[in-house]
Amino acid sequence: MTKTQVVRILEARQIVHLTHTYDTSDGGISGIQVAAKIGAEPERVFKTLVTQGRAGTIYVFVVPCNAELDLKKAALAAGDKSIMMLKQQELKSRTGYEHGGCSPIAMIKQYPTYIDETALLFEKICVSGGRIGLQIELAPENLAMLTNAEFRELF
Repeated sequence: MTKTQVVRILEARQIVHLTHTYDTSDGGISGIQVAAKIGAEPERVFKTLVTQGRAGTIYVFVVPCNAELDLKKAALAAGDKSIMMLKQQELKSRTGYEHGGCSPIAMIKQYPTYIDETALLFEKICVSGGRIGLQIELAPENLAMLTNAEFRELF
């Protein structure tokens, strides 16, 4: 397996983590499907959502895969008047990642990032490792440190 930039950063910073690979040949890449494939509880597998504020500012939100981002709470967390999801066709050019493999770590630019506060209920959570078929398990505090993220209520 080729190392992703996410894995390289974690190794370079000596951050304790586990990698989980999963089969994607069945097309099952939703968060719930990924959780089942890696044997993790859905509330511990977090998805990365990229949004845009009213003035065009990009924000990143990390929420459990079994939850929906509340756009009003997201806007409140970011201090923006309103937030909408980034168009899927803009994701790769803005983050460097494709849909289904977007990690909050190692985006092409560091955007304001917010992690749902439920992450703190767990010793370790899982996020995308930077490509479809790879999840990274790490302490939520380490994820926040790497992404300069704040913990907020997001759903």
